[in-house]
Amino acid sequence: MTARVLIGCETSGVMRRAFAARGFDVWSCDLLPAEDGSNRHITGDVRDHLADGWDLLCVMHPPCTRLCNSGVRWLSAPPNGRTLPEMWAELDDAVDLFAACWRAPVERVAVENPVMHRHARERMPADLPKPQIVQPWWFGEPFFKATGLYTRGLPPLAPTDKLTPPAPGTEAHKAWSAVHRASPGPDRWRFRSRTFEGVAAACADQWGDAIREHLAA
Repeated sequence: MTARVLIGCETSGVMRRAFAARGFDVWSCDLLPAEDGSNRHITGDVRDHLADGWDLLCVMHPPCTRLCNSGVRWLSAPPNGRTLPEMWAELDDAVDLFAACWRAPVERVAVENPVMHRHARERMPADLPKPQIVQPWWFGEPFFKATGLYTRGLPPLAPTDKLTPPAPGTEAHKAWSAVHRASPGPDRWRFRSRTFEGVAAACADQWGDAIREHLAA
């Protein structure tokens, strides 16, 4: 039996392609269409598809602007043209999506998110564990991007090709910090949310093995 995998909140197709290359029946889902035009992409709300019989749910880029530490300042001083009630309402919407995915009727779940601020953590499900914090450079990708992986029924990711980070203040360090140094613009969110291929390969290999071992038992 081929294991079924749903990649939620992904338009790039990076994670979908990694699992597809390893023989899984994998689909991605997002409100936006797939960048690669794949016919294995569902355009819609991932919450409408959580109960469709998946063996693994990976939610890679849920809206995180209101959940992560870098955005907490807007909850006390909103940006121009916005109000505090709007900011807090967006926080609650983001928590609702995250919680729905975490509580999905799927045995193995992984939800990605940057490090959360306390207001977000306080609103999360009580059984949400501490995240595993991973870096792209653990998987052969010369970039800094601390990412939290909240998992259920899955092993922690093990580094596959750990690089040595460059010294702070060097040009190499600045290049590794490209995600954080990305210039403001309409596509900044797309660049900053994209999954690194080395990370995707590790997820597909290690979590894929966990699924296969379970199905073979």
